[in-house]
Amino acid sequence: MPELLFQTDAYLREFDARVTRVDGSAVYLDRTAFYPTGGGQPHDLGTLNGMPVVEVRKEGDDVRHMIDGPPAEGTAVHGVIDWDRRYQLMRTHTALHILCGVVWRDFGAQVTGGNMEPLQARMDFELERVSGEFGQQVEELANREIAAGRPINVRILPREAASRIPDLIRTKVNLLPEGITHVRVVDIEGLDLQADGGTHVANTREVGRIVVTGHENKGRSNKRLRIAVL
Repeated sequence: MPELLFQTDAYLREFDARVTRVDGSAVYLDRTAFYPTGGGQPHDLGTLNGMPVVEVRKEGDDVRHMIDGPPAEGTAVHGVIDWDRRYQLMRTHTALHILCGVVWRDFGAQVTGGNMEPLQARMDFELERVSGEFGQQVEELANREIAAGRPINVRILPREAASRIPDLIRTKVNLLPEGITHVRVVDIEGLDLQADGGTHVANTREVGRIVVTGHENKGRSNKRLRIAVL
């Protein structure tokens, strides 16, 4: 299993690693800062030894980096993350956690789904109804939390310890696989504490500003909010 550098340092832009395996255009490393698609967050882009990395996916306990002209097994490589894209995704992912924290705290609604691209995202909640007025209210509450400059901390806890934290899983369906022995926890101090594997900024002020751009009815007790991050 490779060392997942993004889990402990989302601000790491470059790293050195060694190729452990090559399968066609797929490259596997002993350590990586590339975030693979997961949890609604798209994969990182960037380069390995100057060659573009076009896709990154989890493959069991390993991470598959798709690259044209892959280096040979055993080769030392230098990885560079497309930082502009990564940082936009960090801001967007944190914006969703702020949204989730506000809706949970003030309206008691769990998350039923979500997805993001750089600086735009959607999140679905277990709500009976939404409206433009509701969206505006949530937008104001979220931006208030952004302006509060809340620190954001990441911890990796034994599963048993994590299971004792109330409301750690905010999704309607518990997405933690049974085999996971340690749980990565993202804590927006005083607002939101969740199990999460994605990359985040270190302070809510880095998000910028959230705008609720739309709302949709996705079924009974399933309502969607769309946001942009400015």
